[in-house]
Amino acid sequence: MVALRRRIGLTWSMDEVVAGNRVAWEQASSKHVREYDDLLEQARSGDSLFEREHELLARVLAERPVVVHLQSGHGLDDVSLVRAGAQRVVGVDYSSVAATAAQRRATELQVSCRYVVAEVPGVPLADACADLVYTGKGALIWMRDIDAWAQDVARVLRPGGHVFVYEAHPAVPLWTWDADEPRIRPDRSYFAESHINDTFPANGAQEWQWTLGEIVTAITAAGLHLKVLEEYAEPFWRPQDDTNAAAWSGRLPNSYALLARRPL
Repeated sequence: MVALRRRIGLTWSMDEVVAGNRVAWEQASSKHVREYDDLLEQARSGDSLFEREHELLARVLAERPVVVHLQSGHGLDDVSLVRAGAQRVVGVDYSSVAATAAQRRATELQVSCRYVVAEVPGVPLADACADLVYTGKGALIWMRDIDAWAQDVARVLRPGGHVFVYEAHPAVPLWTWDADEPRIRPDRSYFAESHINDTFPANGAQEWQWTLGEIVTAITAAGLHLKVLEEYAEPFWRPQDDTNAAAWSGRLPNSYALLARRPL
């Protein structure tokens, strides 16, 4: 399996890494509390899904699916999914700060979303409980075992259900933020197992790296049938300080979408 090389020598220290990442995310998620009113207004009047997400999910959302959102963060995507047709959304996130703020927003907006605080994989939800698993936008980099993640996705999907990922391209850790021309960071490798995050949420958080091939292989090995795999030049996230890196100018991959289906 793809993640076998990652599990060789796996010890309790890996759990310590996850615990450290969780602390970093609890601290980072306080931003969702400080900016609660702004995020509430965005959820009330805006749409956090990208146009291509709407296009790729149109047929799925037309069926009024029950959605499980793995690593749901601030929850704005969940509100948008309900408004786009989802019957209800269950968000799963290991940050209690993020999940609590997201639940409060959903309750105020009277949208059918509920939140569970839990690590992914190991989601404490019943088998075959979802028609759609939605995830991404900074999610898979926190997965220490991509095979276990894909198997968890397949487990919670009903036969005929879909998984949709809209995520940063695995090559993104290589790009510098130089404004004049695209460059590759000399301290990063596409094939590295992990690196220390030095942007958001930082605080020494460790990101795992999975190539696009490893992600697709994990999905298919879990028994899911790949339907769509697209790569985009536009990043899904930019910092709010007007940074405009040349790596985002259209020449390099910065995000991708994946849609797969559990067979009937």
